[in-house]
Amino acid sequence: MTTDEDEDELYDADEDPYALALRFGRGPVYLRLVDGRRIRMPVHRWHDQPTVADKTVLERCAGPVLDVGCGPGRMCRALQSRGVFALGVDIAPRAVALTTALGGLALCRSVFDRLPAERGWQTLLLIDGNIGIGGDPHSLLRRCGGLIAPTGRLVVEVDPHDVEELCIARFEDRHGRSGPLFPWARLGRRALHRVAEDLALGVTDQWTSGHRSFATLAHQESSSDRSDAESPCRGTPPG
Repeated sequence: MTTDEDEDELYDADEDPYALALRFGRGPVYLRLVDGRRIRMPVHRWHDQPTVADKTVLERCAGPVLDVGCGPGRMCRALQSRGVFALGVDIAPRAVALTTALGGLALCRSVFDRLPAERGWQTLLLIDGNIGIGGDPHSLLRRCGGLIAPTGRLVVEVDPHDVEELCIARFEDRHGRSGPLFPWARLGRRALHRVAEDLALGVTDQWTSGHRSFATLAHQESSSDRSDAESPCRGTPPG
């Protein structure tokens, strides 16, 4: 049995509640906004096998795939099991360590850092709320659009509500212990359409699965050459 005192000893100086949730596969972990609101994060989903909703994403992935904010790497590993090359990137060393320990490929890096095969990825994933990375969806989508190939696509999970919110948040555990503040964003489908249009990205598909909502984006000059019903291909590592 683990006591609260034991849990206190587990909090290293460089590990916040998010890192510890990744380490132990435990929760709950919350996103605490500076205005006091608290949003529960789906920690168990990150560690489980892909859900029905996840599989609707996997079916739309043509390789090679870059999974931004990959967490423990469930999507990367699922793609590899399908014969599709996938690489995860995450700023949390614990997430990258878990991904690689379980057989996936991942780099400890920000999406805004230099990455392998820029403009060579056929699919880039921004799921599990990762459209919020950096607190500026416009800058994030501009960067991601520069990572995919001219015929590539972004697969984005959006908030199921009609929301557009830039905020400051921190991760918090059930005891109220929290990590450092960071910028974050929440974006619904309507806002995604507007931001995408500003960046000459076209929405080529959108769908819901359960309570989750997704869309695919492509460069407008190439979107007419791609079919929404395109079958997933077996990707090879970008060279």
